[in-house]
Amino acid sequence: MNPEPIVGELHGNVLAALGQDIVSGRYQPGQVLTLDSVSATHGVSRSVAREAIRVLESMGMVAPRRRVGITIQPARNWNVFDPRVIRWRLDVGDRAAQLLSLSELRRGFEPAAAALAARRADPHQCRIMAAAVSDMVVHGRSGDLDAYLLADKVFHRALLEASGNEMFRALYDVVAEVLAGRTHHGMMPSTPNPAAIALHDEVARAVRLRDEDAAERAMRAIIDESAAAVSGDSPATAG
Repeated sequence: MNPEPIVGELHGNVLAALGQDIVSGRYQPGQVLTLDSVSATHGVSRSVAREAIRVLESMGMVAPRRRVGITIQPARNWNVFDPRVIRWRLDVGDRAAQLLSLSELRRGFEPAAAALAARRADPHQCRIMAAAVSDMVVHGRSGDLDAYLLADKVFHRALLEASGNEMFRALYDVVAEVLAGRTHHGMMPSTPNPAAIALHDEVARAVRLRDEDAAERAMRAIIDESAAAVSGDSPATAG
């Protein structure tokens, strides 16, 4: 048997457990861990524990210090754009605050990306967005939320790629974690709001027609509707 998948799974499990413990506040800023304590707590070798700590260090969540130990870092030091940090904060952190912060971030770049997509999208990208909206309609009616989520992700990925801006494109994982988090945490109804799907269709149509203002406006409406749904001010919608 090849041990690599097992080691990889152990590493992933320890990484997620430590990350969630930090995000949840179980481990407070300034608290010190050791490789031995991590290894013993999670029943893994020091090498697996060390690799998990290295990843957390790269994310700004811990800082190994010689003759001190592995020191937990405050949230201001974290790489808050890392999809894993976002996922952990949605799983065990202050979910409402995280979703509010992410909605504010999305307002800052997705409408602009939609406007750029209306200027730069090629026919293939337009077809992908149109097909994604069609899939959202079908899966929204059937209540298949996993398939609906996939279509929603495809739409947003295509839009960000069509913007032609590498910085916007690199933020896709942030958007994907928001969409997945809302679905996985029961913040979507069994039948997604048709009005939200219609807004996605408006974006796709505006991009195809090269209408930058309409694309930006409709994308902003999608984000506002999603934020309102999460806060409980309206029926839950697509993101």
